[in-house]
Amino acid sequence: MSASSTVLEVQGLSVGFADGPHGVVEVTSAISFSVEPGRTLSLVGESGCGKTVTASAIMRLLPQPAGRILSGSVRLGGREIVDLPLPEMYALRGSEMAMVFQEPMTSLNPVHTAVDQVVEVLRLHRPDVSARERREYALRLLEEAEFPEPAKRGSSYPFQLSGGMRQRVMIAMALAGRPRLLIADEPTTALDVTVQAQILDLLKKIRVEHGMGVLYITHDMAVVSEIADQVAVMYAGQVVEAGAARDLLDQPLHPYTRGLLSCAPRLDSQPRTRLASIPGTVPAPREYPGSCRFADRCPLADADCRAAPVALRAVRGRQVRCIKAGP
Repeated sequence: MSASSTVLEVQGLSVGFADGPHGVVEVTSAISFSVEPGRTLSLVGESGCGKTVTASAIMRLLPQPAGRILSGSVRLGGREIVDLPLPEMYALRGSEMAMVFQEPMTSLNPVHTAVDQVVEVLRLHRPDVSARERREYALRLLEEAEFPEPAKRGSSYPFQLSGGMRQRVMIAMALAGRPRLLIADEPTTALDVTVQAQILDLLKKIRVEHGMGVLYITHDMAVVSEIADQVAVMYAGQVVEAGAARDLLDQPLHPYTRGLLSCAPRLDSQPRTRLASIPGTVPAPREYPGSCRFADRCPLADADCRAAPVALRAVRGRQVRCIKAGP
């Protein structure tokens, strides 16, 4: 796939953090995926797998001075942005790429109203919208984000809004700059199921209407089935399986992917039975083994799995990092 046919192309992205006497510890290793216009790629995995670090590296928002991109390429619309000077990167954020975070209260300004927050984005990233038109345009964006009664409730402050309403303000702010890429980092985790469904439907609608590519980060496989066209499953800083969402969800090939799916509640489960779980925990980055990183938690692991690093390979139209996956 050529760069011109993608919104975002990530190739071999590795990220590290300075860790005192340990030097720089690599936390994600050679991450590769692409996002197409009008489609959603979901980055999936447990907490600590490196999903948010990957998104932060793409946005160049790694904590400084500790975090750094060690190697790899990130191309936005065919343009390399890993080494882009910071003033140019500032200009891209909000206009070419935007991010919606898990907890909007950490991103919204507590002393500005909902509509003023959107107006500020327009002031910074939309010089084509005049000062006189900004408020009216901001109200239209809030309406597009399905914020209830924008003219009336747009004057509310973040603490006066529900979690779902705050996320709609964040989505309106993201839309304000007309970005080609939207990164959504678990935006529905703190919401109840009904509001979660509404936000997912909204994201699906705006990605089609605006032709945006969406990188959706989650640990919830049920959400993946609702929103994703493509899926990249991460474990311990690596992509372990990637492919079309329908194929991956119907016939997972990597033991970790199968484990994630088995943990999801099912309507046909016997009542009063314990939910399945994956034993153990994700290893800390400085403890990543040189072989398969999932071997200590994998029911299929043997000596061959622990003998050498495992590379991604093509299996049934997918990329899988497992020597036990079928031909």
